[in-house]
Amino acid sequence: MITNQSDKNIIVNRILEIRKKIEYAALKSGRKLDEINLMAVTKNVSADLVNVAINSGVKLLGENRAQELNSKYYDYNLDNVDIHFIGHLQKNKIRTIINKVSMIESVDSEDLAREIGKHAIKNDKIMPILLEVNIGMQQTKTGFYPDKVLDHIKIISNIPGVKIRGLMVIPPKENVMYYFEKIRDIYIDISHKKIDNVSMDFLSMGMSGDFEKAISCGSNIVRIGNLMFGSRY
Repeated sequence: MITNQSDKNIIVNRILEIRKKIEYAALKSGRKLDEINLMAVTKNVSADLVNVAINSGVKLLGENRAQELNSKYYDYNLDNVDIHFIGHLQKNKIRTIINKVSMIESVDSEDLAREIGKHAIKNDKIMPILLEVNIGMQQTKTGFYPDKVLDHIKIISNIPGVKIRGLMVIPPKENVMYYFEKIRDIYIDISHKKIDNVSMDFLSMGMSGDFEKAISCGSNIVRIGNLMFGSRY
């Protein structure tokens, strides 16, 4: 558990190192640093430590659980900071976060997209969403299978209250580059189709152990938890 000032300084230094690695990975793959969004994943991290990251220039938070987000939300320093929901979202929790997040990345079913749309309309907004792709077709993971994602996009793009802004993926740990390249190809293919209410602006992939590889394959949101805050379990 990180509690004292010296350990808070460790977080600041970790963020500096992460940014250096992001910059190097971007340059190595011919990309610009400002194309890559660094997300601080805040699961099991206290609000005061999240604020250390915010004060160090992190402008994007990733929340996994609605209940945890609601318990910490008003303790965050949220000036010019966006929150994305990245965990499995239960339909009955949508109303509790709809006005707290700027994007829901983990949309894994048409029914969930419809419910998000209903709540968004009730709150006079259009909610940007990413579709979660189960790129490894793992039985234990949620998300759309890669060979079906385009079919689902065509349906979800017609749901009022949501706008598809890209894809999110958590690949199997084995052969990660294969899966990163596969989702990149799917992402590019969908981008070229020019579907109404769909803009492939964001490819969210890469975490603490593989974000540099993800950047080399086109990721522009990298979700960093342990590497920034240390082990939280």
